[in-house]
Formats: sequence, C-alpha cells, structure tokens
Amino acid sequence: MVMQTRTKFAHQLDDIQGLIIRLKEKCAADIRAAGLAAAGDHGAQEGVANGRKEEDRLRQSIEDQCLDAMLLQQPLIGDDLRFVSGAFRIVSDLSHIDGMTRDVAFLVEEVPDKVAGKICEEILAMSEQAAQMVSDAVDAFANSDVDLAAKVVEADEKVNSLYNSVEEKLVKLIRDGKSSAKYLPELLMVAKYFERIGDLAKRVAAWAIFRVTGEHKVEEKPSQAAGLE
Repeated sequence: MVMQTRTKFAHQLDDIQGLIIRLKEKCAADIRAAGLAAAGDHGAQEGVANGRKEEDRLRQSIEDQCLDAMLLQQPLIGDDLRFVSGAFRIVSDLSHIDGMTRDVAFLVEEVPDKVAGKICEEILAMSEQAAQMVSDAVDAFANSDVDLAAKVVEADEKVNSLYNSVEEKLVKLIRDGKSSAKYLPELLMVAKYFERIGDLAKRVAAWAIFRVTGEHKVEEKPSQAAGLE
C-alpha cells in the first residue's frame, strides 16, 4: 500500500511539472506577444487579451495538484517538499507576469504603429529577452539545473541595460516634445513592465536553486519598475 501511494505521488509530481511547463510556454508566448503589440502589432495584442482563461485554468490546476500532493504524501521532505513549495511560488510569480503582459496590451491599445521607431525595437528586444529568461528559469526548476538558473540571473543585466537605454531616449523625446510625445509615457511604462518581468524571472530562477540547495536567495535591488507588483 505504501508503494502504491508513493507511485501515485510520483505520478502526481510529474503531472504538476508538466502543467508548469505548459504554463511557462503560454507565459513566454504572451510576453513575446506583448512585445509585438508594443511595436504596433495589434493582432498580437488581441492574442494576449484572449488567453487569460487558459492561463487561469493552468494555474488553478497546478495549485489543486500541489494541495492534493501535500495531502497524499505526509510529511513532505527533501526534494519533494522543495518541489511542491517552489511550484506554488513559481505559479504566483507567473501570475504576476501574466497580469503585466495584459497591462502592456492595454497600455499600447491607443499607441499609433511605430510611434517611437527604433525605441519600439529595443522594447521588442526586452520582451524577447524577458520571455527567454522566464522559459529558462522554469526549465531550470523542472530539471534541477543550477547552472541554467545562474545564467538567467546573469541575463537580467541585459534587460536592465535595454531598459536604461529606452528610458534615456524616451525621456529625451518627451522633454523635446517630439515624436508624438503624448504617447511616449505609455511606452516608458511598457518598458518598465518588461524590466520587472525580468526581475520576476530571476526570482523563479532562485526557486530552481532552492530546489537543489534548500536555500532561497534573491538579490534584492530597487526595481526600475517599482510599484508594478
């Protein structure tokens, strides 16, 4: 009976991991779509807005499965405990990211196509980098890959650098009153959202490290996008 329970529990953990991978793929796709929307692709914008039900369903399934696993296998110890507790927190972080991609879609709804030229290209690059970080961070957790998690943490510097470049250029355009300036604050806020998504991806990577080491350490820094929780 004990062996049967453990086998069922192992299958349940596999199911949770599969759901997290699916949620990661949807989340990364939405981040990229939000970047395309910021660059003027309104079809991508609609895709972000229409995907919420699927993501909500995946998150709820993961949370339900985690609770069931905790009830089935008591007490949870070692990697099992770290996996289930980490999964809960990762779902929360991905939920924050989901909300941010939808905020981006809302912000760019009225922004004319290509309003800021090359700045939109940099914002698109930010979204691509952030999406890859999220994907790699969840993969690192699923595969207990500390090296990949460390690469995610390092990749955040590229997102920060892109954000600083976008902020500098947008602030200058706003001050100069050029290039449809009334829309530029929205693009600055979009860049802040992608910078914050990079920070959240780094936090997911920290949960990947926690799964292996039992230690959860995230380098806290004043976010460029403070207040975008």
